[in-house]
Amino acid sequence: MRGAERRSKLKDKIVRLRLAMTHQTEGEGDKGGEVDNMPLVAVVMGSKSDAEAIQPTLDVLTQLGIDYEALVISAHRNPERARQFGLAAQSRGIEVIIAAAGGAAHLPGVLASWTTLPVIGVPLATSELGGVDALYSIVQMPAGIPVASVAIGSAGAKNAAYLAAEILSLKYDEIRKAYQKYRGELQGEKQ
Repeated sequence: MRGAERRSKLKDKIVRLRLAMTHQTEGEGDKGGEVDNMPLVAVVMGSKSDAEAIQPTLDVLTQLGIDYEALVISAHRNPERARQFGLAAQSRGIEVIIAAAGGAAHLPGVLASWTTLPVIGVPLATSELGGVDALYSIVQMPAGIPVASVAIGSAGAKNAAYLAAEILSLKYDEIRKAYQKYRGELQGEKQ
């Protein structure tokens, strides 16, 4: 691939990420807590280079009509920002955090240590170990600081969004209906 072509693809990727980061949908809550254009899910990645791997998460959240914000916060390069984000997430209206990381994959655990919100860890295949290192890091959290974990790769990225939908379905009827419709279509039922 030539330099100009690579730069063009990188620009496209950055534009897609910016669009994803500003995603908002019109929510019409029909139960207690309305979904009202406040992001309910924070999708956090450790590096801008993780954007392509986490795109399936953003796509599923969009498909289900779940408002989200997408952020880049490194647990290693900026631990203070990770701490501040974890401490403030709930007061900002976030109800579920999806944290994607590769290699040592400390981001999900670090965020979980600073909040009592559910944290879903997405292990990314960014190292020579193909994501197994990230998976082990996420699932081996100490007792008392849980992090839910999904599979490595695209299926895991999608399942993180579906798991967030299941959690939010306990409170939001419209999300529950959208998720049930998806599951019905998955099973071949007409909804």
